[in-house]
Amino acid sequence: MNSHYEKIEQAICFINENIKAQPTLDEIAKATGLSPFHFQRLFREWAGITPKRFLQYLTVSHAKKLLKDSSVFEASLEMGLSSQSRLYDHFITLEAVTPGQFKQKGRDLNIDYGLGRSPFGLVFIAATERGICHLSFLANENISDSVKSLQQDWPNAEINENRNRIETLRNKIFNSHTETNQKFHLFIQGSNFQTKVWESLLKIPHGMVYSYQQIATSIAAPSAARAVANAIGKNPVSLLIPCHRVIRNTGVIGGYRWGRERKQAILAWESANKLGSLTE
Repeated sequence: MNSHYEKIEQAICFINENIKAQPTLDEIAKATGLSPFHFQRLFREWAGITPKRFLQYLTVSHAKKLLKDSSVFEASLEMGLSSQSRLYDHFITLEAVTPGQFKQKGRDLNIDYGLGRSPFGLVFIAATERGICHLSFLANENISDSVKSLQQDWPNAEINENRNRIETLRNKIFNSHTETNQKFHLFIQGSNFQTKVWESLLKIPHGMVYSYQQIATSIAAPSAARAVANAIGKNPVSLLIPCHRVIRNTGVIGGYRWGRERKQAILAWESANKLGSLTE
């Protein structure tokens, strides 16, 4: 197993716990059990930049800058301007189950699932013939809880492990450049409100963040920021539906279904690789 992400998360945890002391890079490296030299090399391999540069992307001030940039981006859209930064999102389409399909609870549906590695830890992926229906991050290789959850969501579906198909899908997701023609279709269950929120998330460009309030406003429900946050917390397809790109309007990262440190790592990685790939 590639342990790079585990070390990244250890470093972020240490930084969060000692933020007032402003730990040095040597101290952070020591907390991960690595020498400063190996720590530096690991970060370059994982993020493509130095630890010092990467740490700049973890700050509240950087998050606030991203929020400010997102306001400028929204203004450009209102004026009818195009933006090349949205290329990544254009290739993800979302289809929600119909009320009739929801009642059937997956009847006549085949779902394949499997476990794989990503730059952000282990991932559990499930897909139907109509698209990806689940993607979540795991702390270890025990996928029994994930399979049970899948069975609860789709009790009448035929659910089987399919390592080859999921590995092909995982490779397509995490080794594709943002400019390429890769397309991902998602097939998910959710209320009309949840679906609106998730569709809105797809419009957030790679390397940018929105606030919960901005998402609420984008779906014509400006007073529903809390409901938006709840819908985001129920997102069944992490990363592809980029719920990690939503933060508080103060610049505070906020919670994440798969761990705050992971959210910080993904956001910092995306800031460092706006035009890069998701390669390990």
